[in-house]
This record gives sequence, C-alpha cells and structure tokens, in this order.
Amino acid sequence: MTRIVVLDYGSGNLRSAERAVARAGADVTVTADWDAALNADGLVVPGVGAFAACMAGLRAVRGDQIIGRRLAGGRPVLGICVGMQILFAKGIEHGVTTEGCGEWPGTVDRLNAPVVPHMGWNTVDVPEGSALFAGLADARFYFVHSYAARSWDLEPDPTGTIQPPLVTWAEHGDRFVAAVENGPLCATQFHPEKSGDAGAHLLRNWLGTLA
Repeated sequence: MTRIVVLDYGSGNLRSAERAVARAGADVTVTADWDAALNADGLVVPGVGAFAACMAGLRAVRGDQIIGRRLAGGRPVLGICVGMQILFAKGIEHGVTTEGCGEWPGTVDRLNAPVVPHMGWNTVDVPEGSALFAGLADARFYFVHSYAARSWDLEPDPTGTIQPPLVTWAEHGDRFVAAVENGPLCATQFHPEKSGDAGAHLLRNWLGTLA
C-alpha cells in the first residue's frame, strides 16, 4: 500500500486530510518526523488560516526543508489550500509580506472580488493532459479562501527540455490559480477532502501517479 505522510506543522485540517487520503486507498501517517516525511511515497502539506502563521509553523518543524529535499529527489508532494499558497515566493496579508518556500515565483495576495472570502463550490478550467483531473470534466470543488495566486509567473524553459507545469484556473472576481501539476509537485487551492466524490477521485488520481 502507498505510504503517505500528512505533515503535522500545526495546521487545522490535518485529520480531515488524513481521513480523505486514507479513504482514497493509502496508508496514512500524520507526523512531523523528518525521516518519515522524507521517505514516504508521498507527502501531503495541508494548510488553513494565515500565510504567515502557516510558514512559521512549517519552519518550526523544518517542513520547508523537507519539501525542498523531497522535490530535489523527485519525491512527490501535494499542497492543499494554504499548503499550496506557501509554495510560492511570498504572500501579502494586511500589508505584511511573508517569504514562502519559493518553489514557484509569484505572490499570493487578496482576491479581487465583490465578496471575500470565496466560499463554496466552483468549477475549474483544466489544461489538456492533466493527470490530477482525469475523469473529472465539469466537476466542482469546494473552496474556502480570501487569498490566492492571481498570476502564473514561472517562465517556460527556453530550451524546451523541461515540461512546463500544467496550471488549472478558477474565477471569483478575477482569475486565480486553482491547481498546479509540476513534476513531483502538485497543489490545489480548493479542498479535495471537502469536495465529495470529485475530491476523492482527484486524490485517487494523485495516488495513482505515485505508483
């Protein structure tokens, strides 16, 4: 059975992520143990609340280093909600800028929408060739957030030898990044663990990429 670690760095949705990944067919452990997190078949990084608080909790357990080391070795990582946001270079909340993990360039900032937070079900615009969203045409996913990456700033490889990331978009006021598939690094702004059958299907798809 695929061994998954849900990284325990004080985030509030650890147990719901654990249950959802277990239901999708994995052997799941919730821990901040360095060796377990590095050596698992897949690492899930959940996150709720403020960008700065999540980064502080992540650094306290060396989670940023765990993510970096796993990705350097091609070991899969899945970020969820703020666990996706902290993968970008920085986040800006209430005028305060916080450095993120820097796996992708770009800034997470407040949604430009008449109603914030964006809370509820929404469709997504999936690029061709997505493995995460295979079999999920026209599916809706559950979002709860006030901040997002509203642009994708990673320049394509000029040599064409590196496969460009697949970026999925959604709209609430304006467009924002809803998911990214970037080699071993995947992430969703929505909550698959709160997205019913569609979310369960997506998690099974992700587990299927680890085989």
